Amino acid sequence: MARGRIRAKIRRSSLHTFACYRSRTREDGPHQLGPGYSREVHCNEPEIHEKKPLKYCSNYISTTKYNIITFLPKALFEQFRRVANLYFLMAAIVSATTNLSPFSGFSMIAPLVFVVGLSMAKEALEDSRRFVQDMKVNHRKVGVHKEDGVFGSKSWMKIQVGDIIKVEKDKFFPADLLLLSSSYEDGICYVETMNLDGETNLKVKRALEVTLPLEDDEAFKQFSATIKCEDPNPNLYTFVGNLEYDRQVYPLDPSQILLRDSKLRNTAYVYGVAIFTGHDSKVMQNSTNSPSKRSRIELQMDKIIYLLFIVLLFISFASSIGFAVDAKLELPNWWYLQPMNKVNNVVDPNKPEKSSILHLVTALILYGYLIPISLYVSIEVVKVLQALFINQDISMYDDESGTPAQARTSNLNEELGQIDTILSDKTGTLTCNQMDFLKCSIAGTAYGMRASDVELAAAKQMAEDLGGHDLEMPRPENENDFHGSEIELESVITSQDDFKPAIKGFSFEDDRLMNGNWLKEPNADVILLFFRILSVCHSAIPELNEETGNFQYEAESPDEGAFLVAAREFGFEFCTRTQSSIFVRERYPSFQEPIEREFKVLNLLEFTSKRKRMSVIVRDASGQLLLLCKGADSIIYDRLSKNGRKFEEAMTKHLNEYGEAGLRTLVLAYKKLDEAEYSAWNEEFTKAKSTIGGDRDAMLEKVSDTMERDLILVGATAVEDKLQKGVPQCIDKLAQAGLKIWVLTGDKMETAINIGYACSLLRQGMKQICITTMNPDSVAQESKQAMKENVLKQITNGSQMIECEKDPHAAFALIIDGKTLAYALENDMKHQFLSLAVNCSSVICCRVSPKQKALVTRLVKVGTGKITLGIGDGANDVGMIQEADIGVGISGAEGMQAVMASDFSIAQFRYLERLLVVHGHWCYKRIAQMICYFFYKNICFGLTLFYFEAFAGFSGQSVYDDSYMMLFNVILTSLPVIALGVFEQDVPSDVCLKFPALYQQGTKNLFFDWYRILGWLGNGIYTSLIIFFLNIIIFYDQAFQSGGQTADLTALGTTMFTCVIWAVNCQIALTMSHFTWIQHILIWGSIATWYIVLLIYGRIAPIYSKYAFRILEEALAPAPIYWCTTLLVTLMCILPYFAHIAYQRSLSPMDHHIIQEIKYYRKDEKDRHMWKREGSKARQKTKIGFTARVDAKIRQLKGRLHKKKV
Repeated sequence: MARGRIRAKIRRSSLHTFACYRSRTREDGPHQLGPGYSREVHCNEPEIHEKKPLKYCSNYISTTKYNIITFLPKALFEQFRRVANLYFLMAAIVSATTNLSPFSGFSMIAPLVFVVGLSMAKEALEDSRRFVQDMKVNHRKVGVHKEDGVFGSKSWMKIQVGDIIKVEKDKFFPADLLLLSSSYEDGICYVETMNLDGETNLKVKRALEVTLPLEDDEAFKQFSATIKCEDPNPNLYTFVGNLEYDRQVYPLDPSQILLRDSKLRNTAYVYGVAIFTGHDSKVMQNSTNSPSKRSRIELQMDKIIYLLFIVLLFISFASSIGFAVDAKLELPNWWYLQPMNKVNNVVDPNKPEKSSILHLVTALILYGYLIPISLYVSIEVVKVLQALFINQDISMYDDESGTPAQARTSNLNEELGQIDTILSDKTGTLTCNQMDFLKCSIAGTAYGMRASDVELAAAKQMAEDLGGHDLEMPRPENENDFHGSEIELESVITSQDDFKPAIKGFSFEDDRLMNGNWLKEPNADVILLFFRILSVCHSAIPELNEETGNFQYEAESPDEGAFLVAAREFGFEFCTRTQSSIFVRERYPSFQEPIEREFKVLNLLEFTSKRKRMSVIVRDASGQLLLLCKGADSIIYDRLSKNGRKFEEAMTKHLNEYGEAGLRTLVLAYKKLDEAEYSAWNEEFTKAKSTIGGDRDAMLEKVSDTMERDLILVGATAVEDKLQKGVPQCIDKLAQAGLKIWVLTGDKMETAINIGYACSLLRQGMKQICITTMNPDSVAQESKQAMKENVLKQITNGSQMIECEKDPHAAFALIIDGKTLAYALENDMKHQFLSLAVNCSSVICCRVSPKQKALVTRLVKVGTGKITLGIGDGANDVGMIQEADIGVGISGAEGMQAVMASDFSIAQFRYLERLLVVHGHWCYKRIAQMICYFFYKNICFGLTLFYFEAFAGFSGQSVYDDSYMMLFNVILTSLPVIALGVFEQDVPSDVCLKFPALYQQGTKNLFFDWYRILGWLGNGIYTSLIIFFLNIIIFYDQAFQSGGQTADLTALGTTMFTCVIWAVNCQIALTMSHFTWIQHILIWGSIATWYIVLLIYGRIAPIYSKYAFRILEEALAPAPIYWCTTLLVTLMCILPYFAHIAYQRSLSPMDHHIIQEIKYYRKDEKDRHMWKREGSKARQKTKIGFTARVDAKIRQLKGRLHKKKV
């Protein structure tokens, strides 16, 4: 910024007492730096850091896996880590360098190059996207001091250690900087660290007082200083160093450090010096690669490949033994083979053992087509296309935020269809993380008429339980519509689309407090105090929205923002903050004529998780000293004076009601101070602030605690963390699909339980097993073992309760808090805890830490052996997301940390229903069928080579032309299998949602168990036997051409290959349930392509086409036996599979077979009664969700009817 800019005149130094207290001065003494603190930074002299020993890394960052130099070696290494690719590489080398191979070198190398090249191209494409993103960051511009007090624009990547940086409002910091000064007079600035820790609240940083005069560009003309500090490390919240400036040494701490990728907010500009750049910065030190995850199907696929390798070795050994026998016994009689000539130096009748070993190499190459070389690349292509369809699904696009679903990795698509347990965060995931001021209690009177989501859901449930329609429920036209109408009604009630508040953060409705009517209330003086506490007791910064004319608030928490919005709507608008005052525009005593009043802020005692309260000491316009306080009810109640408990009884009742309604509560109190009392306290407080040493914060807390006593109760607030739209319906559908749902939240138990009721995870009649313990902090160390035994006893009692329950419809819910969970997760107790939890219908873990979320996820994943899904929206959910088999991030208000760590991202929880029940179901069946078919076609093709060997004396002669074999996997059969993996649908998406029990086919792994895999392998063996022996029988001694000639090797091999192409493509056509024009083109086009290839290949000069010259038009096409054989063999090959599916559909149909029949005969349109009846059957029996509540009600009504009949 140019010279002469007016700096903001706000000094906050007297306000921040804990996290952001005034920086230590020289008298505090510099840090004693030892090993690990060797970094030396010369400020304003970056050229010194261009050469050793002070040469540090540049600010260029790269998150790519490869670069131009490393791409080829690293990508090749990645490809040949796969056993199949390594095998084919060795076979290609043998083919190119020896005469042991039955194929030409080109026919072996070309498919390998194609497959590996395609995979490497995919890797390069994905890495190029990361490179483009990196370059966008590296080319961002920022102001850098050049010379003589002149700042110029420079790319981030060119910044060096020691550069003086000028960052302006709402811009990101390009490196880790030491804050020198800011646009505020006392050198503070506000920083948003959402990209680092997911928190949206602002952090306050402040410069050393000695650098405050560096307030404009010119001041840096002669600036020079040296920083000695810690070496690069990943600790975001620590920093130790010294600043040597003007011949003095000043200690540095984290309050002066601005971290890369955090953003400057509410501050016009700051100056800083680059300390850590590029990969030395703390955020890059923290960046870790996501854990490598492989799907269960892929792991099982590896086992099948190993099985095929064993088969390959077995038949190769058998072939080499047979060859040795023939070489010793029969070869002397086969004079026409001319063994051991110049061309053939492999076969030596005198040394059959040596010939056998050499032939083993030949056999391993010849039968290598048992191993599907293109399987890996085909699966990668299919998964990328599946991910593209997920990304493009308009039904998972969120209009409000403009956010689509995103498959951040395509490796786990099929696992979406095999989930057993979902572990979900609550705040921001099930709820919106949007706080709405809904109710309040002032002077013992409850205000606020609007019902919370929980209250609406509870009222609806009560109406159902009583069999009434008190909420003006629309009666269904007939009984069969009951279930559907209930689900629709649930959507209306819980989402409240028609009742969205016009004012964000304020859903309060009560005329007694609005528009100045509160002045008529009996306790108007207490209400006035309540409003003033809301508008004054905070640390927010106001920002005027020039378009609307209203103030917006940058607050440290969503709750605080909601309080300020509420105060504004009540007529107490916080409008300005200066260095020592807060100005509030009060509509008091006249609501029509606002008066701006000043409150001088003397001290601000910050809210921390340990203190659980916040206080501000102010002097009002009349000169009265006041302490205004807000905090948790348990904390405030302990600090009330004897005469300050007037409204305690009534307010406690209101707080309990608010908690039951799922609302978050805070209690407000105040205290009048006299001048002498405050002066004495402030002197102690100032002394504590100036204390040096580790007990400084403890002394500050002790002094603050003495002031926050003898308070007078004023009132309480209740804000609602609203449920996201569609959450109850989504949970209900997932429960019907057979999924188990656990909620892991940091909220207190009462709030979590009530949210559980609103989401239908809990319901009336469900037996709750609550496992809790007393506060460990209040228990002596020697009694920790007793607490542990108590927890174990509770777990054992809960398990016995479930075992002794005889009612098959009984449902249990397990609720446990974080302190108790710490004991339950210990090695000697965790298995008992897991056993209890999996036997419960729903599990809610309260007050859990991020680490505990990850530990619980690991326990479920490892302990049950089932596939888990973790879903969350904040940085505190990253551990859970990465630990789960599949991590889903929600693009919420808590930043993008969860999304960046996830495998899939969605905008709202409700989209999880479609992601799993539709896309998960489809992807699982597609991948499973695709892999099974792949092995089928390769066995079918590869074994025909082995059978021919037995007829050819195990000579290593192939029955097929090299070119045919080269094209088999790469062109002639690759596209139909990709079509199967991308477009196959057993049922449409709406039917998947209508019949959620179909999802269990994936959870039970019905389409990729060993029974089905071995069935496909057996089908492949049968097909190979039919193709080979039927062709041999037909062509063995039959006239092939009109002249009476019999078929030669080329004619036989080409006919067999034609049968293979027809059989495998007709097989995949039978496998598919859903056809589009794309499948038809790819399947029948592959068959047509074979004839085109045969025609073109036969036209090539005989030096290349060899015996296949004009094979189709002169030999095969004119021969009726060729066409008849193709038809007969194809029908014989597909007949068993056709009989199998006909039997299965007729006598033992699966769920999707029945639905397909109904849809085919259009019964869903003609017979709606049957369609709804089948829909009600096709859901898993569940004890959670809205449907479970309906089922419980139906059982209750049936019980009453039965009693009446009796």
